[in-house]
Amino acid sequence: MTEKITQVAPRSSVEIQLPDGRVLSGPRGAKVGEFLKTLESEAQVVAAIVNSDLRELTYPITIESRVIPVTMSDPDGARIYRRSLTFLLEMAFNELFPEAVLYVDHSVASGGFYCQITGREPLFEAEIDALKDHMRGLVESNLPFERMEIPIQEAIDYFHSRGYEDKVRLLSYRKKNYLTLYRLGERMDYHHGYMVPSTGYLKWFDLELAEGGFTLRYPRRHKPNELLPMPEYPKLLGTFLQYGDWLSKLGIENVGALNNAIQGGRSDQVVLVSEAFHENNLARIANQVVSQLDRSRIVLIAGPSSAGKTTTARRLTVQLLALGVSPFPLELDNYFLERDKTPLGEDGKPDFESIDALDLPLLAGHLQGLIGGKEVQLPRYNFKTGLREDGELIRLRDGQPLILEGIHGLDPRLIPANLTGEAFRIYVSALTQLNLDRHNRVSTTDTRLIRRIVRDARERGYTAAQTIARWESVRRGEKRHIFPFQENANVMFNSALAYELAALKPFAEPLLRQVQYGTPEYIEAKRLLAFLEWFLPLDTSVVPGTSIMREFIGGSILQNFTIWKEQEPYK
Repeated sequence: MTEKITQVAPRSSVEIQLPDGRVLSGPRGAKVGEFLKTLESEAQVVAAIVNSDLRELTYPITIESRVIPVTMSDPDGARIYRRSLTFLLEMAFNELFPEAVLYVDHSVASGGFYCQITGREPLFEAEIDALKDHMRGLVESNLPFERMEIPIQEAIDYFHSRGYEDKVRLLSYRKKNYLTLYRLGERMDYHHGYMVPSTGYLKWFDLELAEGGFTLRYPRRHKPNELLPMPEYPKLLGTFLQYGDWLSKLGIENVGALNNAIQGGRSDQVVLVSEAFHENNLARIANQVVSQLDRSRIVLIAGPSSAGKTTTARRLTVQLLALGVSPFPLELDNYFLERDKTPLGEDGKPDFESIDALDLPLLAGHLQGLIGGKEVQLPRYNFKTGLREDGELIRLRDGQPLILEGIHGLDPRLIPANLTGEAFRIYVSALTQLNLDRHNRVSTTDTRLIRRIVRDARERGYTAAQTIARWESVRRGEKRHIFPFQENANVMFNSALAYELAALKPFAEPLLRQVQYGTPEYIEAKRLLAFLEWFLPLDTSVVPGTSIMREFIGGSILQNFTIWKEQEPYK
């Protein structure tokens, strides 16, 4: 017999259920952070997923809920910590240097954001120390980050009064009639995403002088309670600064300016000039390759996922052909070990991203033979059978370079030591410098993820949810096999385009909207959709067929590009 159903008054308490089955009870309306304070965690809890939605720790629990703690070791938790730390830096900087303007430009290796200032000379060591001490004082005071929603016009008026015209320009395109701001003391700002409740959460940070600016350091996800050593990154920094200088000359230093150009009917100009910048850089790299052919006949092209390596390699080949040099493309995928010899990853599956998945001795022997003028039987890897078969029989012409494109191109172990001097290394990545405004970065990782979502859907039939689900594994491989070696490059090619997120928006948004609510991928899809809202869409009919953008949205005339028969190496 079932118990009779009756109407009762709400209980004063409410329960939350954790992933491990534990149930916590507390006052109805208590903040989720108050519930989670009772838990022990190696990494600091900075947010929570409440009934499938990401929430700040200040979110009130008013109904029975399923709650997943989000720590600094999680992707969303790391973003929340870094975003909050940026806000802390901004507030402290404004108090100490009210006459200057702070720009948070881009991320750097081993955990950090490179920052620049205008309106005065770069900070010197004593000023950096003073800024750091002031930030630590704010952390010790544990001041609340007060969240508020205000009408959009009121927000525009506030930023206009402070002289933040980049923010005013961006907000003029906002479709929602409100804006979420955070207050610390007497100052307010918006940041694209959630924050920690108070300054007391931001215990791990540092400031270090860097060329022309400084680096705001933060913990990496796998070491959330410490700061890793900061390596030198002159080539990466130089590439970012070059692109930022170019954006300044183009007059598109932030997303608001890009939206102005699109709204004003200047999309074709932005596209053509952006493409010309790429073409000029590729022509410069091709000239460097040709000038060193007497000692460097192996051209290695490496970079992370969705960097545009394939199109870059083909466009570089076109530039070399224009200079009278016909390179031979050597595909690293054909040097995979046979399936039963492939090393296994942590999940017990074949780890094709490990350099140990390649037959390095065979590759070394073939490179030495080819550079030495010998005839070589190349392998061909059969991905269906997992076995290696015989491929082409080739011999290079005098002075003919090899082009090898793959994720391990900068790893010193890829080629034998006696051929190190024969290698010219090119690092390719979408090093986005176009930010929302001076304090809200556009993540290079987000740019590449959106590129991949669009390409995977078009070429492989993957849903956005499938691509998002694989992304964490892809990122682990990049951090292990690519980023540690990026400064080994002879030259870096920035494949970012000023207009690309406006071009990707019409393709990405429908895919992201199909991600099912309640899945782990939904939270990421929702975040990316909110991010893309800041961009006006761009008509992609003006994007040329040789553009790196075409590798992702389709229509590339380089897709089936091969060197014509008369210029192939003889057999």
